[in-house]
Amino acid sequence: MIHKVEHMAGKLTQVVSSWPGVECVVSGEASNTEVYDPYFALVLDVYCKGSIPESAKRQSLFDNPGAFETSRSGEKDRFFLDGLPIRLEYKRTRNIEDLISSSFETMRLFGETGTYVIYRFVNGKTLYTRSDWLDRTREAIVESPTEFWEQLRETYQQKMEHSLSDLGGAALKEDRFFYIVSVAGFMRSCVSSIFAINRQWEPSERNMKDALMSLPVLPEDFQGRWETILRVDGSTDPAKCFQIAQLIVKSVYALG
Repeated sequence: MIHKVEHMAGKLTQVVSSWPGVECVVSGEASNTEVYDPYFALVLDVYCKGSIPESAKRQSLFDNPGAFETSRSGEKDRFFLDGLPIRLEYKRTRNIEDLISSSFETMRLFGETGTYVIYRFVNGKTLYTRSDWLDRTREAIVESPTEFWEQLRETYQQKMEHSLSDLGGAALKEDRFFYIVSVAGFMRSCVSSIFAINRQWEPSERNMKDALMSLPVLPEDFQGRWETILRVDGSTDPAKCFQIAQLIVKSVYALG
């Protein structure tokens, strides 16, 4: 099955690399899982400097695959080929270039997605490149300034404190829906803060747990406290969860 996936990736890359506007093609981490894994999909990020064919033309070039659909913006194609779920995402090279030229200040605009967009760019497997643009840009990203990481940490710690406040209020009012929403917001911003402290880009949320726990710098007693908040069986009541979240916040700030 691995051979089948590699063959399909090569076939698709051959098609999109023939378009003059395409600069490079990179495969995503979901492509590295077993095809029987529920998370599996053959994901290709296609970075473009120029125009690409319209969706109808793309569909025909992909041999009219099954269940073909395009996002409203035309930036994503989803379909099935030979039984494999395929996802192609068309990204503009200038967006990455603008990010670097602004000293990564605009990264804060990505909000809830964290730094995953950069993780995909830096860590994806190169399937095709028209020039040295990909290598040069990756090198520039590796040299991301200290100020960027400090600002990113500050941004997510503010989000973390805001969610903590919401969590506490929801626990006191026994508002179950807002409590769940607040816990999710707290966990997401807390994760982003810790990755920023470690100066590492965030992987997909599907692969977040293992990546998080393997970071070299973690808050005090973090794993046990994190596992307690993760419980969804009702064994941790909202008030207790709020107390644990407070301890996590204090330990995150204690990292300096």
